[in-house]
Amino acid sequence: MQIKITAPQRMRGCVQLPSSKSLSNRALAIGALAGGGGALVENVSDCDDTRVMRAWLNERPETIDIGAAGTAMRFSTALLAVGDGTHVITGSERMKQRPIGVLVDALRQLGAQVEYVEKDGFPPLRIVGNSQLEGGEVRLSGSVSSQYLSALLMIGPKLQKGLKLISSDKMISRPYIDMTLSVMRHFGAEASWKDGQTIVVEPVSYQPKPYRVENDWSAASYWYELVALSPDADAEIVLPGLFAESLQGDSHGAEVFELLGVCTEHRAEDVVLRKGGQRVSCLDYDFVSMPDLAQTFVVTCCMLGVPFHFTGLQSLKIKETDRIEALKREMGKLGYVLEDHNDCELLWDGERNAKVAISSGKIAIDTYEDHRMAMAFAPAALRLDSLRINNPQVVSKSYPRFWEDLASVGFIVQTTL
Repeated sequence: MQIKITAPQRMRGCVQLPSSKSLSNRALAIGALAGGGGALVENVSDCDDTRVMRAWLNERPETIDIGAAGTAMRFSTALLAVGDGTHVITGSERMKQRPIGVLVDALRQLGAQVEYVEKDGFPPLRIVGNSQLEGGEVRLSGSVSSQYLSALLMIGPKLQKGLKLISSDKMISRPYIDMTLSVMRHFGAEASWKDGQTIVVEPVSYQPKPYRVENDWSAASYWYELVALSPDADAEIVLPGLFAESLQGDSHGAEVFELLGVCTEHRAEDVVLRKGGQRVSCLDYDFVSMPDLAQTFVVTCCMLGVPFHFTGLQSLKIKETDRIEALKREMGKLGYVLEDHNDCELLWDGERNAKVAISSGKIAIDTYEDHRMAMAFAPAALRLDSLRINNPQVVSKSYPRFWEDLASVGFIVQTTL
């Protein structure tokens, strides 16, 4: 399937974003550990990642197919280790290529029985649940995906001795760890940082409590990008359900977009986006705390002609696709030559191949089964005659109504294949 996107000259609208899948999956997992299940959680995301999480928690099948949902794979692996019965957890072909050995090794240190079904270090897994795991101290690198650490932390209150999680180096994506700890505390856990590399979770049981999920700041980033790239000097987008004091690390993307000429007004629980202020001539930024926004800022900066040097991108190699390579290939189609260094940096020096621009309306962006590739590139249509996106349905992973919401503010979205 392919769609063709043609952008409007004028952009106004109020867009109801999806709720946060990061918070939804944490709340669902902890709600299940608290004994209340999904009934405790309000405003749950309707995206693929959350849907598969809810499905297995409700149905408890022997074989759990998590599809392409990386968060659900990692959280569910830990939950099954402290649950009842024996289960096999598997996923898509890409999921079977995404490493999980760090988490499995840590669970085994805590006494869990987890076996690889096919290839060592990767899903699928066979897990024999044990609700009486002893727990204790576990050490692992903080430079790996924060989802491994969050998965371990969430089961900490279920362990007989609780959990002392020690990072052997600097923790990346710390806002996601703090998000996990906050949701845990809401449900009654006693969990806290002891220093910059140690977190202690006491063996104090969760308590079932209602929890309402806020809307998704990651999804908001694409609307910031749209305002930044719009030719309409009076562009205005209203996004309800976003909090100024948010648990979501990606809320800090608003501060970076301010450097690119987008201002944010907070009205109670609404955010209003407008053009405002001067944008920087170049942008250097460390994305270690919000790696999911890297694609958004790569496309935005290139389309605005703002050279950049982005660091802290080490987790992009193990996302839905190798996002560093995917960005290099797809931006190359538009004439932008990106450089990468050390598997954790991306640079653009400001040069563009003008010959590519002539045929940009016929270029199709590949999405690599990655929702963020589709959504980060779609706003580029504002700076091109039009743009085609292959396999646009991937947005269902986190933002199922993305294309409909684009149409609601004047974009023409046509199925072409």
